[in-house]
Amino acid sequence: MKRALARKRITVLLAEDHTVVRQGLKRLLEAEGDIKVIGEAENGRQAVELAKKLRPAVVVMDIAMPLLNGLEATRQILKAVPGAKVLILSARSDDAYVEQVAALGAAGYLVKQASAHMLAEAVREVPKGNVFFSPSISMRLQDSSRRSAGPEGSSTKIGDRLSSREVEVLQLIAEGKSTKQVAAELGVSFKTADKHRQNLMNKLHIHDIAGLTRYAIAQGITEGIVRLTIR
Repeated sequence: MKRALARKRITVLLAEDHTVVRQGLKRLLEAEGDIKVIGEAENGRQAVELAKKLRPAVVVMDIAMPLLNGLEATRQILKAVPGAKVLILSARSDDAYVEQVAALGAAGYLVKQASAHMLAEAVREVPKGNVFFSPSISMRLQDSSRRSAGPEGSSTKIGDRLSSREVEVLQLIAEGKSTKQVAAELGVSFKTADKHRQNLMNKLHIHDIAGLTRYAIAQGITEGIVRLTIR
């Protein structure tokens, strides 16, 4: 009987950079009995790799993640692991974030103030093919959907302008990493990393590191105070 129940438990990957928060979420979810946390990631890049390896039913993802933000990690996970459902759990609920999450195909979006019961309910619902958004976010999505019935091509989302790899490079630059460090982090040559940096600057018409960093923060790709090193 126990083995049968274990097979039916919903497998979850937690992607949250704050250890205390991540451990708290794990305790809350596993206390439900029908949910099992099979992996924990402390940055977006690790979340993508663990999702590929572990194939969880649900990925609970924070947006503000180091090395690779939660939005880009979500994009990569949904592409690499089509069966996985990504549930965003974030302290941020700005319209820009919510709309990007919906456009990416995430299965839901909860604010961190949501109750443990609501989180567990969301984890149960999204593997069924349902979507689950906090009530306030759901209302705003409906309003946004009605407003967006305008001319095609009016979107200015960053995903429309940059490739997935360019978004990764932009975040690493904004986090203060040199071109050499970017190359090492992505496992590419210095020349390739430098080419991505030049492409970024050309596409965005921003030709200095400080400008790229300000842009990344404004777009929600990285958060907080970033140490700037001009190279």
